[in-house]
Amino acid sequence: MAPGSHRVSRYTVYAEVALAALVLLGPVALGGAARWVSWPLGLLSGAAALLAVVGARRQGNTLRVPLLAAPLVGGVALCALQLVPLPPGLLSWVSPEAAALRADVLVPLGLTGWRPVSLEPSATWRELAKHLASLLTFVAAAQVCRARASRQRLLSALAFTGAAVAAVGLGHALFGVETLFGLRAYVHARPPLVTPFGNPNHLAGFLGLCSTVAVGLALSKQPRARAWPFAMAALVSGAGVLLSLSRAGIAFFVFGQVLLAAWLMKQRREARTPARPAWGRGAAVLLGLLATVSVGAYLAADQLWAEARTVDGVESLRHGKMEPWPMMARAARAFPVLGMGRGAFEAAFPRYQTEPNPNTFTHPENAVLQVAAEWGVPGLLLLGLGGWAFVKRVRREDHGPVELAALSGVAALALHNLFDFSLELPACAVAVAVVLGAVARPREAERLAAHRPRMGALSARPALVLASGLTAVMLVALVPGRRRMADAEALLAERVASRAPGAEVRALGLSLIDVHPADYLLYRLMAMASVSNGAAGAKDALAFVNHTLYLRPLDAPAHRVAARALLHLGRREQAFLEYRLAHEAGDTRVLPGEAMPRARTVEELKTLTPEAPGQVVELAEALLAVPSRRALGLAWLAWAREHFEGRPEATALWMLEARGRLAQGELPAAEAACAEVERRAPDALATHLLRADVWRAQGRGAEALQSLEALARRFPHDVELAFTLATRQQEAGLTRKSRDTLAAVAPSLTDLPQRARLMSLEADSFEKEGLLARALEQRRSVVGLLPGPESHFAVARLQELLSRYDAAARSVHEGLRLMPFNDARRAEGEAWAARLEERERALQDAHQDKALLEEAKTRDLRPPGAPALSDVPAP
Repeated sequence: MAPGSHRVSRYTVYAEVALAALVLLGPVALGGAARWVSWPLGLLSGAAALLAVVGARRQGNTLRVPLLAAPLVGGVALCALQLVPLPPGLLSWVSPEAAALRADVLVPLGLTGWRPVSLEPSATWRELAKHLASLLTFVAAAQVCRARASRQRLLSALAFTGAAVAAVGLGHALFGVETLFGLRAYVHARPPLVTPFGNPNHLAGFLGLCSTVAVGLALSKQPRARAWPFAMAALVSGAGVLLSLSRAGIAFFVFGQVLLAAWLMKQRREARTPARPAWGRGAAVLLGLLATVSVGAYLAADQLWAEARTVDGVESLRHGKMEPWPMMARAARAFPVLGMGRGAFEAAFPRYQTEPNPNTFTHPENAVLQVAAEWGVPGLLLLGLGGWAFVKRVRREDHGPVELAALSGVAALALHNLFDFSLELPACAVAVAVVLGAVARPREAERLAAHRPRMGALSARPALVLASGLTAVMLVALVPGRRRMADAEALLAERVASRAPGAEVRALGLSLIDVHPADYLLYRLMAMASVSNGAAGAKDALAFVNHTLYLRPLDAPAHRVAARALLHLGRREQAFLEYRLAHEAGDTRVLPGEAMPRARTVEELKTLTPEAPGQVVELAEALLAVPSRRALGLAWLAWAREHFEGRPEATALWMLEARGRLAQGELPAAEAACAEVERRAPDALATHLLRADVWRAQGRGAEALQSLEALARRFPHDVELAFTLATRQQEAGLTRKSRDTLAAVAPSLTDLPQRARLMSLEADSFEKEGLLARALEQRRSVVGLLPGPESHFAVARLQELLSRYDAAARSVHEGLRLMPFNDARRAEGEAWAARLEERERALQDAHQDKALLEEAKTRDLRPPGAPALSDVPAP
């Protein structure tokens, strides 16, 4: 083809098809979150770049690399540098944190080889491939979009893809389908709008860009009748942004539309064409935005209003996504030279997390912090270069409505990523690369002057070699990038759970740690495998626990494993201190569930006791609830009352002292503790209830009942008081009065457990009166509200009393089905069910014998010669 020809090569058309497939790939691959997306992303982007280069050669064009590609090129170079293994001396200068990890953790385990800067090399390999894919996509788009028709088709593909995604969500909402196409349910997310995007913020970012691009296409169409499809696409995508209920997504979508309107008005004003008003196109954008907001408000006014009410201004934002930013900034400051490794944030950040949080931070949800942490100062310089190149592109004077719309959408999405990470996933990243490639394409004047040498211009042959080499590197990078932390954790956890031989587990664990050196969970699993061997593996377990806590100082399970290992070694005081540290790190069940049953002395309980306000009361309640541990608990409580004197929980400890003494039958001590409670909190309802319980224990039941009835008149809506009074009235034989008490408080019940408890008390009153059928009806209602083993067993007991043995056996089996398999009561329940089935069989046999006996008597009483009765008609 002769140079300067305006015909578009078929290879350029093929590249355009590959780019359109890339645009569609992101949403199809669950917003780019699908694990399989890396290979098709690499293949399509590489194919698009190679085809675009061949097409440029056929058209006689040189390949232009716009300035906006510089940050992508720098990102590829930084990823490659982070993967180079360095000797220990150089590593300690480039990344002291990576060198410390090698020296303090890996070398003691025998992993003495050279290490790269990246703390998660497999993730950095994937990021290298992803950045190469973005670079190739951008360069291919810049070449393909030289042709106006190709540019229009490519941007139209993006606009209609966004509309299709929004339409999928609207269809799911219309038919009430909560799973994607009725096939896939989101496990860790509940998106308000069901689309392939599981994250509503990512959905809002993608649809916002698509909607803004569609607006630009609509404004550029002539005649106006051709603009309606794009206007409808913009409307549908914009409505999808609103229905996503992403507050940041909605805010930056509106920002992008307003920014586009402002740029269009400014451009028209500077053009100085009095025949056309300066506000024409800008006003059209604002009217379209108003229509979009109106449609969204019509479809989801209640949800939008509820979401808006949760916004409390800057304070709400500060306590939301911005709260962990200081921790993340400290992590970034620890890696100034080359960062912690692109993609390594999830693995490396737990070492710098200073506040317990049950969630895993995979991204900082702030683009600046992400770049600073993973690339260090060079990354921030690249980010500044990208911003400068973008502003330079904006300041060009030859932009049409499509270009201004594309720049507005990209600016809005970039600002949105100060509070999100949608650009980390291929759906939004590819869309931005295509849009910016369309804007940064060489203009017609540049094409005509292509014979003059320019910066960033490559002739066809070197460009083809370079594109082929980058594609090959990208595909090769995906091979080590296929190893993921989650897969390694699952594999090692499976071996530990199956109690594989210790040597096999250790060899596997060390091989996985060599690949994922900063993954604290691998070390914790190794510690768990070692501690399961008892005293023989306790020291090894402690070594792995130390490595775990080095990588994640606030790891509560690691402290629990350390406590078990120390108990095996006989170092009980240190063990209980580790249990307490596990509690303070966020494990709320470790003290009552594991630590307290193992404590033998008051000193050990003292070591366990947390200092946080209110927690000692929970510990005391759990300790005194076990009859066999109550004496030890009361001895510890004497110390706790003195230790926490002057704090708000001191009165609650005295109250627990009184109730513990009552449970032990030590009435004088209970009376003294009750008097102390009355001195400290004389007007509290709990104090009056305690006094009533003391009187009842002293044999003054009538006086206690009168006290409770007087309290009920003072506190008519207190549910717990009503339940206590109803129970005492039933004990006194006042069953009807008990039901009146419950009926008075019934309107105040707020949840299902309270209603179930009320029905249980009513059932008890009916049973005391001998009204077993009514009691059974109430018990069945309790099962409907709160199905559980105890409620089913209560139904079975009443059915047994009513001689309904078959139904009772079925109820027992229902209760056993809901009971944990390791429950000690299971054997007793199974024996009960067998006994009921045996009685049902005996009852059926008795009925059958009685029927046979009646039949025999009837036969004996029939007169001789009388014809036998038969149902067969006479012939």
